[in-house]
Amino acid sequence: MRHLVGSVPQTCPGPSSHLSPLSSAGRQNYDLLVIGGGSGGLACAKEAAQLGKKVAVVDYVEPSPRGTRWGLGGTCVNVGCIPKKLMHQAALLGGMVRDAPHYGWALQPVPHDWTTMAEAVQNHVKSLNWGHRVQLQDRKVTYFNIKASFVDAHMVCGVSKGRKETLLSAEHIVIATGGRPRYPTHIEGALEYGITSDDLFWLKESPGKTLVVGASYVALECAGFLTGLGLDTTVMIRSIPLRGFDQQMSSLVTEYMASQGTRFLRGCTPSRVQRLPDGQLQVTWEDPSSGKEDTGTFNTVLWAIGRIPETRSLNLEKAGVHTSPTSQKILVDAQETTSVPHIYAIGDVAEGRPELTPTAIMAGKLLAQRLCGQSSDVMDYENVPTTVFTPLEYGCVGLSEEEAVARHGEEHVEVYHAYYKPLEFTVAERDASQCYIKMVCLRKPPQLVLGLHFLGPNAGEVTQGFALGIKCGASYAQVMRTVGIHPTCAEEVAKLRISKRSGLDPTVTGC
Repeated sequence: MRHLVGSVPQTCPGPSSHLSPLSSAGRQNYDLLVIGGGSGGLACAKEAAQLGKKVAVVDYVEPSPRGTRWGLGGTCVNVGCIPKKLMHQAALLGGMVRDAPHYGWALQPVPHDWTTMAEAVQNHVKSLNWGHRVQLQDRKVTYFNIKASFVDAHMVCGVSKGRKETLLSAEHIVIATGGRPRYPTHIEGALEYGITSDDLFWLKESPGKTLVVGASYVALECAGFLTGLGLDTTVMIRSIPLRGFDQQMSSLVTEYMASQGTRFLRGCTPSRVQRLPDGQLQVTWEDPSSGKEDTGTFNTVLWAIGRIPETRSLNLEKAGVHTSPTSQKILVDAQETTSVPHIYAIGDVAEGRPELTPTAIMAGKLLAQRLCGQSSDVMDYENVPTTVFTPLEYGCVGLSEEEAVARHGEEHVEVYHAYYKPLEFTVAERDASQCYIKMVCLRKPPQLVLGLHFLGPNAGEVTQGFALGIKCGASYAQVMRTVGIHPTCAEEVAKLRISKRSGLDPTVTGC
């Protein structure tokens, strides 16, 4: 189908409009329209444009309840992976300063300057926003900074900040709107006085003494770098940390955080947040150990209790797109297709997909290639590696020990493991009690590797390399025939000789 560029848009048709999806009056038409300018949406749009399609991207950031807003690029670039990793690095540098005297550098610990760090991080993020704009322009992708909602299955109405309305239609539409942090609106004062990760990375001044509510990886990552930057930080956990991850590894993550000064309130649920006359926030919570209420005062309360998909304002019902009644995420098949054959959903907004930037990017690229007739490949969501950037990083790929046992039975699973001490920790006399690796395998030779879990420095770098082998069906025997690089933490993976079943001490000794 060849699409024509219509005249300057007038107004969006209402629910009773009889405007045909193929009519070009008062709207602009495209081969592909992507709703959402995050990692997945941008990857899909750029790939399709490079393959010759006429493409438009619409993106609009609704300010957070605290009024925080940002530019093109989605969660990862603006309020997720990028600023998080940079602030994590700032915290790690603080640890290196404390290690330095052991290595002959006569450095004195100095207080951290949040304002300097925040400005540098935010300037980098803004440069990435600009870079995305330039890339779209270079690939001749039309960008609209408008909030889009469906009029019908082929047409969307976009409203700009100045309330100007734009009609856009396309042969194919991709929904890649991602998600936003969840607020516990049932808790008194939560919305008025709390912030989320949407705000934390854009704070100009230090958050000070902080209560992080939640047990997600976002909660633990934020609490970890806040503690590392010298801030008094408490994490309130209602149930278990890092739900969905291997629970032995999760326990080690929080043990290490506690050893570094992060406080944990377990089994507690906040009931209200109040602002005191001195400006501090008083939080009241239920303490299950005593059965009574308890209170604490903080400068900042950070909600990190999960995310909700950005689907509510899309008017999906007008297009016939179905969502999960529980999660409100969009239901898709293996081809990323929704209940409407020419409408697709990728990334965090799609039901059953990992909430990870790299999977959204790859899914977006593969979808564009299929739409352009260049490939029939679909995204493989098995054995996707990831890393939790807590103070002691946790990288994993494949099944957790619990998942492996549930799927194959305990008698068919072998777990090889080791506690090790990174060489960097020795001279500085750092505690390495939680540095741990385990490889989950099938017991039957050649013992297919089902999962790898690594807790230690540079976990993401280590896990990324081994992920290729596991993706290719590596066996335990093959890993044991792999020569390690000495001296590294990664080589310990290739030296995992002791199984849990043996009952032997898995502590690595010697060089």
